[in-house]
Amino acid sequence: MKIFSEELVEKAVSDLHIADLSKATIGEVLLVAQYLEKNTGIPFVRMDQGSPGLPVNRFGVEAEKAALDRGVGSQYPAAAGVPELKAEASRFVKAFMDIDITPRSCVPTVGSVAGSFGSFIACTQRIPGKDKVLFIDPGFPIQKSQLRIIGAGWKAFDIYAYRGQALREKLEEMLAEGDVAAIIYSNPNNPAWICLEEEELKIIGELADKYDVVVMEDLAYFCMDYRHDLGHPFQPPYPPTVARYTKNYILMLSASKIYSYAGQRVAMLCISDALFEKRYPALAQRYNDSGVFGETLIASILYMITSGCTASTQYAYAEMLRLSTEGQLNFVEDTREYAVRAEKMKKIFVDNGFHIVYDADVTERVGDGFFFTIGYGDMEGGELLRELLYYGVSSISLATTGSGQKGVRACTSRMTEELYPVLDERMKAFRQDHPIK
Repeated sequence: MKIFSEELVEKAVSDLHIADLSKATIGEVLLVAQYLEKNTGIPFVRMDQGSPGLPVNRFGVEAEKAALDRGVGSQYPAAAGVPELKAEASRFVKAFMDIDITPRSCVPTVGSVAGSFGSFIACTQRIPGKDKVLFIDPGFPIQKSQLRIIGAGWKAFDIYAYRGQALREKLEEMLAEGDVAAIIYSNPNNPAWICLEEEELKIIGELADKYDVVVMEDLAYFCMDYRHDLGHPFQPPYPPTVARYTKNYILMLSASKIYSYAGQRVAMLCISDALFEKRYPALAQRYNDSGVFGETLIASILYMITSGCTASTQYAYAEMLRLSTEGQLNFVEDTREYAVRAEKMKKIFVDNGFHIVYDADVTERVGDGFFFTIGYGDMEGGELLRELLYYGVSSISLATTGSGQKGVRACTSRMTEELYPVLDERMKAFRQDHPIK
């Protein structure tokens, strides 16, 4: 039996001016869930927005307070970032990835969203004729919206059928025209939680060199592949990264998930020293500056977007990175709760006839973490999104993430202990009302 009537859901869609619920954005689904909760008093199982569901890191809070007490709020921060943060970011990358990047090439941004926006601009303008971005999907829909703003084009493919060595041929096909400036993906992946393995990252790195493409590796969920014992400073195993296989890379490291510091909007662009120092005549001509990639990105692009990153937040991030590198803060254990939630939620769905859509990497079953993907029979993602809303469960369609698979993305961050029996009861009702033929 449905929790919310079709009429009530349609009224919500109409009142909120949502053009097509089956293609609704994360924000639109969120609004529908809030509307239905407010108008009925019935709680939703919220699997839509990927906002942290753990307490903010207290070390960051205390460091930020201390910075404000010192008076940093009275001065504009340097566009390139405060020296303490740049140094700690360099140490962090060495400690947890075994990659050498100088502090100069570590640049704070107002979250990874601002970081990717600025990087897209620099990458697509650095070489005439190379003005498209290649998305290894599924991925983060906002990044394509950023390209719409700057008028840049993109190419994309769903990696579902191109794992392992199959990735090489597909990438060659996409890069052969020579118009791709950058490749972007997240690892672990939002929304599928798949993880690209060393074999695949080696392929990406080799082809980035062959076609002079910058690889933008989004590490929002850094070390959150809980299948492996990651997160011990200066000790293997280290998480896989394309940085081992090319010098054309930008690593995006956000504080939002690993430190639950999302509200303060801070991240790092960790750019290979070789790329940071490379001079591009097209950038020099456009911006009337040196044309050095890193300098142009900081002073002529990022500064125009945000005028620098909030000073006090930079000191907070620096302290969290420092404590992690020194082994006093275990951010992996701090976030492992997401894997516990995912395991419980997946079991409820699978026991009630659902299946995991992106269920495997090349050599392992997909792990448990911040996100997972589910399908139900042959239902299209948009249809499943709508049907789940009737039962008080919000999600987003995989189609909005660039996926070609049928299903929805589920986020574990808002799940609480008292909601597991609620979810189980509602999915039992869903299965009863939707028998799979």
